[in-house]
Order: sequence, then structure tokens, then C-alpha cells
Amino acid sequence: MTTTTETAATSAQTSAPAITDGEIFAAHEGGKLSAELTSPLETQRDLSIAYTPGVAKVCTAIKDEPELARTHTWTGRLVAVISDGSAVLGLGDIGPKASLPVMEGKCALFKSFSGLNAIPIVLDTNDTDEIVETIVRMAPTFGAVNLEDISAPRCFEIEDRVKAALDIPVMHDDQHGTAVVVLAALTNALRVVDKSFESLRVVVSGAGAAGVAVVKILRDAGVGDVVVLDSKGIVEAGRSDLTETKQALASETNPRGIAGGIDTALNGADAFIGVSGGTIAEEHLSQMADDAIIFALSNPNPEVLPDIAAKYATVVATGRSDFPNQINNVLAFPGIFRGALDVGATDITDAMKLAAARAIADLVGDDLRPDYIVPGALDKRVAPAVATAVETAADADGVARE
Repeated sequence: MTTTTETAATSAQTSAPAITDGEIFAAHEGGKLSAELTSPLETQRDLSIAYTPGVAKVCTAIKDEPELARTHTWTGRLVAVISDGSAVLGLGDIGPKASLPVMEGKCALFKSFSGLNAIPIVLDTNDTDEIVETIVRMAPTFGAVNLEDISAPRCFEIEDRVKAALDIPVMHDDQHGTAVVVLAALTNALRVVDKSFESLRVVVSGAGAAGVAVVKILRDAGVGDVVVLDSKGIVEAGRSDLTETKQALASETNPRGIAGGIDTALNGADAFIGVSGGTIAEEHLSQMADDAIIFALSNPNPEVLPDIAAKYATVVATGRSDFPNQINNVLAFPGIFRGALDVGATDITDAMKLAAARAIADLVGDDLRPDYIVPGALDKRVAPAVATAVETAADADGVARE
């Protein structure tokens, strides 16, 4: 059944014509991906080289030297985009089949922005052990694994276990792609308001996959005062209902030991980062510090609409393309995986993620302004710049094979 997609009417929107349901469904009919040949198959000679008997020589060479699979098959340029459909966009647990359009779209972004091939793989299980075992058994086919739209807290264990089992790049993009772009955007927002990471008081609304990763990368960047909220309030050590993940968050954040809700957390805060899917009342925003920064990143409905946020903040960003300052994972993951694969990285390290964030931020120069703190999602400079920065960081971290 088709539905009508509503687009919020605000002054910040672009003047492009509204996208119709018919246009959307027509673009998805037949899928968004296809496989193409890189070697010709026009003659008998072509067939003998690409398939039997020639292919046997390559097989034998790979048997003797497995690393040749990276250069003499498509493995070295192939990413597996894997999901169980349990946390898709803002739609929640919609299952593997319904998640396929998103996974296909992710693969299309890989190809368009980084030149990498990618295959969508959706798994008909939510069992952590089964997911890990399936990915590990499929791993020889791929050069890297992009985990996508897997719900928390399972996503943390799945990523950790798959990374430990494999010697190829593995990244859960909902965590780390989001965190990288948030850090890039915050870096330039601080340039606008003339504040530093070390002096910043940040509130992160959401203690799921994205929230946990955002907190980690902010702390790695030098932010000392981070307060995290979940649906029950501030994540703090005095609460008895915290999961293991949230207990770790409580021990690493909230240095002033405050308790309560969003009103307490936002009092005097310099920055708000929303990755929760909730809403923020306007009266709470009024308690923020001067020259505040608001990143309302939930999709399709931000925690607060930009026209409201702009009353209380100097810099406002969302995750949507129809408002200025779109914080979009597409600025991060194509270049991160391209750089990692280009140097044969065995891992994606924290230093590589920080390097990616700096590369994105550095693309905004003298044109920096409150409504332009990160490059646009279609900016062709981004993926190459990120890839180069990631390659350098991988080499410095000792995870590059080449």
C-alpha cells in the first residue's frame, strides 16, 4: 500500500518540487543495483581467459598465496552490507525483507561516492550467535563488512565479536558513521561560536547505537562534560535500571553527577545532540548557554524543528536533506571503507575515525557560516579526502597491509 509522504513546510526548505509516491516507487521497481562485467566475454579466447581453463591458474595461485584474492578477485573492492532489519531508519524492527530497499540504497551510495562494490545481505534472524556465525562464514567473499540497522544493545556485541574474528575492516555505520559526521560538524560549529572541545558541556539524547558512539568520539576529541539521556532521564550511577552498556556510559559521563530529566541536563548546556527519536520542548531549549549548538538528528522527525531551535541556538543541524547542515552518514562511510580497503587495513581504528572527521571538517574553509558547517551530501570532494586521511591513519596505526 502506498502512502503520502508529508514534507514539513518551513522557510529552511529548498524550492525543489515535492517528491511524489509514484516517483519513489518507480525508482525502486526492479531494485537499485545490478552486476556488470569488468572483463569481456565476446570471443572463445575471452571465455578461456575469464573462465576455464584460465581461471584454474588464478585459483591455484590464490590457494598458494591467499592474499592474491584481494587483487585477483573483486574481494578487495567488495563490501558486505549486512542487516537483520531490526532498527531500520526511524521505522524500527520491520524485518529483513522490508529493510532491503535501505540496504540496496547503501550499496548504491558505496558505488556512487567511493567506487566500491557492495552487496546487500539481510539475515532472517535476530539471534546474536547466528548473526556472528553467518558473517564469519561468509567473510572470505568480502573485503569489508558494513553492519547496518541492527538494534542496540545486540549491535555492540555483534560488532565486537565480528571484529575479533576477522582481519578485515568491520564497522557498524549507525554507530561510527554517525559519530564521525557529528564530530566533523561540531568541530566547525565550535569555530562559528568560538568555543573549544575542552570547555564544552554537551547533552546527548539517546543511549542506543548512535548515542554510545557519539559519546565515545566526543570524549576522544577532548570533551570532558557529556551528559547522556535515555527515555527515563539522565543516565547516572544512582539509577538501578541501567543495562550493562548504560552502566558503562554512567561511569564515563556526567562528571557533575546531576540527576533528573532533559530540563536539568540542558540547563547551561553548550550543545545538544539528539539521536533518540524523542521530542524536546521549547521551554527546555531556552535554558541553554549563549551561542548554543543544536543537532536534532532523528529522522524523519527531528527532536525539534530548525525554526524553533534557531530561536535558542546559533548553529542548528538535522539529519534531513531539506534543511541546512545535514549531518548524513554518507559523508563518512564511503571514504572510510575506500581508504581502509585501499591500504588493506585489518581494522577500522579510533584514530582512523578521528582522521575521517577532521578531513570532513577541513573541507569547509572560509565559506564557513552558521548554516554551512559540513559539506553537502553530494560534494564529490568528500570521499577522496576521507579515504586519504584514513589511509594515513591506518598506516600510522600499523593496521595497513600495503
